[in-house]
Amino acid sequence: MTAAELRKGPSADAIRRYRLIVVLRRVGAVERLLALVEELADAGAHVFEVTFDDEAAADAVRASADRLASRRDGPFLVGAGTIRTQEQLRAAHDAGAAFGVSPTLNRAVLEAAIAAKLPFIPGAATPTEVELAWQTGATFVKLFPASSLGPSFVRELRGPMPEVEAIPTGGINGENARQFLEAGAVAVGIGSALLQADTDERRRLVAGLQML
Repeated sequence: MTAAELRKGPSADAIRRYRLIVVLRRVGAVERLLALVEELADAGAHVFEVTFDDEAAADAVRASADRLASRRDGPFLVGAGTIRTQEQLRAAHDAGAAFGVSPTLNRAVLEAAIAAKLPFIPGAATPTEVELAWQTGATFVKLFPASSLGPSFVRELRGPMPEVEAIPTGGINGENARQFLEAGAVAVGIGSALLQADTDERRRLVAGLQML
């Protein structure tokens, strides 16, 4: 499967459809993680990213995917985030991750992901990095940290690079998510704003994005 085919595959299509990647960073015990995943799925979230800065990340990917597979309101995706090495990439792939995400652009990791037929979303913070990521075969490009770049960066980037599909992540919340999407982002990644919110706030944030 080529990079172009990965961009048209089911994982990419689901991300475009649901427009939200829930970033699960260091949530803790698997039981707590699964309870949170269930709660967010009930609220309408369909795409989850378990970050690989925790020793139990691979197990968390497997457990989350297994839990969501039993639901009838799918499809659901569970991907792997903070993938910075090929060792982490292999572990994520072996765990059944539906996609990979990185805060940086490591061409060797990106190329290895494409060779493994795993949709991959590397990070970028400048137009040059965005161009390099896209030309190397990124499925989407993660704009990170989005809070520093702002929605106007997405809007201006689309002028010379309209083909690039970007996913701003880092500092996204219920207030600015709409602005990033309206500026042309294909989806947004939200972590802390969801993890630190209460149940009602989480439901409102997810529901608000579904209406866009």
